[in-house]
Amino acid sequence: MRGSVPPYAELQVTSNFSFLRGASHPEEMVERAAELGYRALALTDRNTLAGVVRAHEAAERTGLHFIPGTRLDLGDGPSLLCLPTTRHGYGALSRLITTGRRRAPKGECHLTREDVAAAADPHGHIFIAVPPTSPGDDFADDLAWYRDRLSAPLQLAAARCRRGDGDPRIALSASRAEGDGSPRGAPA
Repeated sequence: MRGSVPPYAELQVTSNFSFLRGASHPEEMVERAAELGYRALALTDRNTLAGVVRAHEAAERTGLHFIPGTRLDLGDGPSLLCLPTTRHGYGALSRLITTGRRRAPKGECHLTREDVAAAADPHGHIFIAVPPTSPGDDFADDLAWYRDRLSAPLQLAAARCRRGDGDPRIALSASRAEGDGSPRGAPA
């Protein structure tokens, strides 16, 4: 690890297991993150845990701290990253994804906010709300719903998308979150 690189952990990474969204294999991403001196990497493919075994094996080889997870794309609310913190939390997340896949055509996953709230484990999950491209009042309402119904820690994701509006968009998301008391729980 390079000494001048500040500690960094990427918590939203999509691999080729998210069809038409990610291109790299999970093990390649872990190996590259280790080369760049990342502190940790969370694999959060969309509605799947398919790549976590490959990423975990690569993390063991490289010494990188690996965080398994998924991005839950919901039919009735903003996406949530779900990072299980215990074996029970991992099992609950696996069952949740299975529920969504069983009710959808092959290759799809249909989940709702209620599904996530029913599966949330206060000691086994950390959730990170992913703001839409232009967060508005609906997003503030969604954050309030998540805060009130999820029994697990809730954080707010922030990312610069290199469109030139990163800082104002992040500030707007933060103000929406502060307006309802989110985020809550331990930092991810």
